[in-house]
Amino acid sequence: MNRLMKLQGKLFDEVDKYAKLVPERDSTPIYEKIHAVSSGKIGYLLGLQRGVDPDLAAAACSCHDYGRIVTGKQAGHAEAGYEPVKAFLAETGLYEADEIECIARAVRSHSSKSEIGTPLEEIVKDADVLDYHQYGYEMPRQEQQERLDQLLDGGWDGSVKMKQVKL
Repeated sequence: MNRLMKLQGKLFDEVDKYAKLVPERDSTPIYEKIHAVSSGKIGYLLGLQRGVDPDLAAAACSCHDYGRIVTGKQAGHAEAGYEPVKAFLAETGLYEADEIECIARAVRSHSSKSEIGTPLEEIVKDADVLDYHQYGYEMPRQEQQERLDQLLDGGWDGSVKMKQVKL
């Protein structure tokens, strides 16, 4: 079994664990699991296309909502996930320290859709909005919609720079 599948299995266990510890949640446990796996698949493909390690991209995309898994809350979940995802990834034994830090930074920055980050961070942001879109959800924030619009208008290769959005 490859490490991505092992990681996603461990994420499922985390979702189940925290659903019991924090029963009042903004997203259902099944949504968290589906979103983690489908974002990971999108991230893998974007990584291949953009010259980023696809396995690392898939792992970062799978973990990007770890803060919401732990807290149960949407508000502030990206920043809230930074330290806990590092501990989780270290505990899995699947990733090296430098990979853990790259994934954790992508987790922390993924909600800032109008800010430009590393190629890995941009893949996580793109996979997040694309996954949300594929299930028919409306983008709740303008910066998310703008990112999606640019992707759907041909920005798949990561060359499109996001416009700065005043919040």
